[in-house]
Amino acid sequence: MKKFRGFTLAEVLITLAIIGIVAAITLPSLLVNVNEKAWDAQKKALHARLAQAIGQMNSLGGYGTYTEGEDGTVTEDTAAESFILDALSKVYKINNVCGPDKLSSCGIPSKITTLDAVSEINFPTKMKELNAKLLNGYHFTGEDGDMTDTKAAAFETVNGESIAVFYNPLCSSDATANHYAQNKMCANFVYDLNGSEGPNQVGKDVGFITAFYNKNPVVVAPIPYNTDYASPIPQYTDTEGTVDAPTACKTLGEDLRLPDRDEIASLFINAPFINLGESTSIYWSSSAVTLGASGLAWRESFGNGARYRNARSTALYVRCIRR
Repeated sequence: MKKFRGFTLAEVLITLAIIGIVAAITLPSLLVNVNEKAWDAQKKALHARLAQAIGQMNSLGGYGTYTEGEDGTVTEDTAAESFILDALSKVYKINNVCGPDKLSSCGIPSKITTLDAVSEINFPTKMKELNAKLLNGYHFTGEDGDMTDTKAAAFETVNGESIAVFYNPLCSSDATANHYAQNKMCANFVYDLNGSEGPNQVGKDVGFITAFYNKNPVVVAPIPYNTDYASPIPQYTDTEGTVDAPTACKTLGEDLRLPDRDEIASLFINAPFINLGESTSIYWSSSAVTLGASGLAWRESFGNGARYRNARSTALYVRCIRR
C-alpha cells in the first residue's frame, strides 16, 4: 500500500497562527510607510499649487478690515476671510470657504497632535493662539508690518485638503532688512491633508505653508525634524574636525538639510506645533550673507522672532528639515 504524507491539522493551525502574528506585527508599519509616502507626495503637490497661485497675485497685503474700539475690543475682522474670497480664490480653485468661528465646517479638526506625538493641543483660531510671540510687544510696535490678532478663516480644496489661513494684512515687502519675522509674514496656511480624519498629527497629515513679503512673495513649506541637533554649533567653520550646521543635518539623516532664512522663520511662526513655542534659542539658517567663517549668515530667534545677521563662526542651535 502507498503511504501518503501531509500536515496534521495541528501543524496547519500552528502555521496559520504564526503567519497571523507576523502579519499583525509587520502590516501596521508597512501601512504607516505607505501613508507617509502618500502624504509626502500630497504635501509637495499642495505647496507647488499654492506657491504658483500666490505668485500670480499683485499684492498679498491690504485685504479685509480689522478694527478695534477704544477699549481694544475688535469690532470688525474680515481680514483672513477676505484674503481667501477676494484674492486667493481668483487664482486657486477652492470648494468651500468658512469664516471665523466656523473652521470645523471646512474639516478643520478641533485638536491636533504636535510633532513629538505626545502633546495634543487645541487648533488655533486666531493669530495669538497660533503663536503668542507674533503679538504683544515681541516686535517693534508701529513698524511697517505690525501684526494684529486677526481670526483665522478656512477653505477646502478640490483635492480634499482642509486649510486654515492666518492672515496679516500689514505685511512688509522688505525681504532683506533685519528685525522681525512677524512683519514679513503675510499668510500662514495650516493644512490637514484629509480633513478631520486621523491621525491629525503634525509631520503626518498636518503641516504648514507660509507666504512672506507683500511684493515678490516667497512661499515655503518646511517639514521639521523632531529634535534639535545635540549642541549649538557654527553655521560654517574652516576648522578641521569641527561640525558645522549643514554637516550636522546630514549626520542626523541623509534626507535632512538646514532650512533657509524663510523656512526657519516659518518654523518660528509655527513653533507651538513642533514643541518649540517656549523656546528662546537662536537658530541658524542656511542663507549666507557673506562667505567664509568670518562672514555673515541669517539666523532666527525663537524668543522674539528677531531675524538678524551673525558671524558664521558663532555657535547657535540647529533644527533640520526634510528635503
